[in-house]
Amino acid sequence: MQYIHSHHKAGVITDPPVDTISLPHDLRHLRRKVLHLSNGGMVMLDLKEAVLFADGDRLILDDGSNVAIAAASEKLFEIKPRDPLHLIELAWHLGNRHLSAQIEEGRILILRDHVIRQMLEGLGATVAEVEEPFHPVRGAYHAHGGHDHHAHG
Repeated sequence: MQYIHSHHKAGVITDPPVDTISLPHDLRHLRRKVLHLSNGGMVMLDLKEAVLFADGDRLILDDGSNVAIAAASEKLFEIKPRDPLHLIELAWHLGNRHLSAQIEEGRILILRDHVIRQMLEGLGATVAEVEEPFHPVRGAYHAHGGHDHHAHG
């Protein structure tokens, strides 16, 4: 089994990858783990620190070749607002619930949660089921190793 001890962000390496590893967002935060390649093989990731990988990032194998990280399609809700101000309001409600969200100019994507869907529709949003890669906004505490959740009184 080959080992991986280094990586590069998407766009740094121009050589084509020898294979890909497809992972959903929640499984792209890694430090040490056996990973399954798309061809059925396995590699051992062993990094000094945990890394949140993005679509297109490259893992460097012992032999110098590279493997690409691919963001897997996930079951999401696509939330469409009435107008730009409504998008901001919807994003506020999702953030107030500490939900991971991919915020774009005309829509927000979140992991499916039917209770949240009812809330959003009650707020006037149009909600549709989609399947696509999920790239949520990194939280303010991401660079500091996370934070403890606390109860809101």
